[in-house]
Amino acid sequence: MRYLSRKIEQTIKHYTSIFPAVAVTGPRQSGKSTLLREIFGKKYTYVTFDDPIVVEQFLSDPKGFMAEYNNKIIYDEAQKVPDLFHYLKIEIDNDRNNYGKFLLTGSSQFAFTKNITETLAGRIGMLALLPFQKQEIPQKQQHNQILLGGYPELVNRNYKNTKEWYSAYLSNYLERDVRSLSNIGNMRDFQRLISLLASRTAQELNMSKLAREIGVNIKTIQNWISVLQASYIIFLLPPYHRNLGKRIVKRPKLYFYDTGLLCYLAGIRNIEILEKGPLQGEIFETYIVSEIMKSVFHCGKDIKLYYFRDNLGLEIDLIIEDNDLGKLSFVEIKNSQTIRPRMAYPLKNIIAYAKNNSIIRNGYILYKGKPSGKLLTNITYQNFNSFLKNFSS
Repeated sequence: MRYLSRKIEQTIKHYTSIFPAVAVTGPRQSGKSTLLREIFGKKYTYVTFDDPIVVEQFLSDPKGFMAEYNNKIIYDEAQKVPDLFHYLKIEIDNDRNNYGKFLLTGSSQFAFTKNITETLAGRIGMLALLPFQKQEIPQKQQHNQILLGGYPELVNRNYKNTKEWYSAYLSNYLERDVRSLSNIGNMRDFQRLISLLASRTAQELNMSKLAREIGVNIKTIQNWISVLQASYIIFLLPPYHRNLGKRIVKRPKLYFYDTGLLCYLAGIRNIEILEKGPLQGEIFETYIVSEIMKSVFHCGKDIKLYYFRDNLGLEIDLIIEDNDLGKLSFVEIKNSQTIRPRMAYPLKNIIAYAKNNSIIRNGYILYKGKPSGKLLTNITYQNFNSFLKNFSS
């Protein structure tokens, strides 16, 4: 399979110069192993714990195993052998200034983070690799991304047999990851939750309503949502509240990391259904927010994402808090090719509410049309592709 360059490459190389170990998490099939082997394969030894023979070698003689594999090693799926992290701590502490000594991958954020927090805190840099950003996909295939997704294998296949691929992906995910992460009592109810979430992307997450619809308690829904977050299927945007008053909605908004998987779950199989269906606006918003989230992860930016909604009806789709630049960007996402002046009203109001004068405040309306310009002094309308390209640069 051909290798396509990733935005995260420079971030990983930088991390290997400042941390003894670097861990890369992310969903299955996002390209973690391929990435590390492409960048470091000539200088590092690759060891995968997906191989049961390798697992048995470690378990039967961990000290002997570490004596053989103790420097410039890529450990793939490291969460499968939790005891490994204790030996890594010993190796790192005995050679603390040897940066980039170990590279680790893992598909389970829960297990990975737990082991790292308990044994390798301060010794390891954590990164996440998500499916392709638009700029990482060959140009002739980019128009398919919102419908068919950004998983590397699908892109390399030129999006052939996408439906079958997602079906197998979900089956594999449910069987391998979900059962290892949590004691899911009723797998059918869990699958039903994923489908319900697909129909509610870019909306507030109402766990009480989901619990009633599926027939389980709220704690079960909370647990299942955590599993989906840990597996990089979904993410939640918290509400922004600083300096914007107290009458705010407190529930987070739900998004999927990959709109191809989202469309598959929602039963959307072609672009005509996508563009004319009831979820067209929500999927377009999910696409933009997920692309921005990917860029934040891949480039190691000190940026946090929020949304805003108050009890009086004022709503902003996305707030980007850039701590490096001391900047708040308020973003409205419009599934339209036409800009109208009234689209700027929510942005104008929220910028007025954000009273901290030490922070730069700008508003953006992202839409499908080509022209860019200003509606007000600090409110710009811009084609969404141009915004995403500039944000990821």
